Amino acid sequence: MDRIYLDACCLNRPFDDQTQERIRLESEAVLLILNRLQQRQAEWVGSGVLDFELRQTPDPERRRRVLALAQFATSSVVPEAIDFARANELRALAFKAVDALHLACAERAECNVLLTTDDPMLRAAAKNAARLEIRVANPTDWLREVQSA
Repeated sequence: MDRIYLDACCLNRPFDDQTQERIRLESEAVLLILNRLQQRQAEWVGSGVLDFELRQTPDPERRRRVLALAQFATSSVVPEAIDFARANELRALAFKAVDALHLACAERAECNVLLTTDDPMLRAAAKNAARLEIRVANPTDWLREVQSA
């Protein structure tokens, strides 16, 4: 069974302004993926990093909604020293600190994919794919691949 890690960008996407086509498509993809996870077609792995980041959401209503979504994760990784060490390695590859920690936790949890709508993270992951122990993908692209397989 696939193990999927959704970052904060993914969980926030359905609550973003839906007037742009890309945002609307990514929102629909995230909702479909959440539905697949709810039906146990894959395992959803969260983390303490994700919970921390979601708690920083400035809008109280949005924060309540994304934290409510995150509670449905099947399992959660508590960051340990090994994750912080790996995150430092990933930061040297041009990943932002929080993104590097998401990646480190998802790698240790042996996830198949980390889904994000964050373009800089997607670009850094594509550039450094050989150095990552996990695939990083946009939810729309990943869902298309899974549905066509």
